[in-house]
Amino acid sequence: MGKSFLEESIDREIAEAERLSAAGDSAGAFRHLERAHVLGQASTYQHTRVHWLMLKHGFRERDAKEIAGQVLRIGGAATKTPLGIYPKGNTGGANVNPLKSMPIPDDLAAILAETEGK
Repeated sequence: MGKSFLEESIDREIAEAERLSAAGDSAGAFRHLERAHVLGQASTYQHTRVHWLMLKHGFRERDAKEIAGQVLRIGGAATKTPLGIYPKGNTGGANVNPLKSMPIPDDLAAILAETEGK
């Protein structure tokens, strides 16, 4: 069984984050992890996966705030997502309130709309 369009979209964002990280563009890499987070929030696996990648990013950047924030968010993603408790559109970084819903960029909203109910 192949990956869904949503899974492929998340994987593309993560691949771009990895490419930018390897090129030394830390901020660009994190922006793509944030986009992957918005797309993956409804899936416990994807949500937790992206927070794990954000935690790894925090370690690479030696960012204590990001590391601490992601440790907390991994726990939340793993325990609250299965119950449908997550703030839609939240970008997932330690720089934002973990409980605040945020506007979803149009291109990501289109991906989410296309995959709803599938």
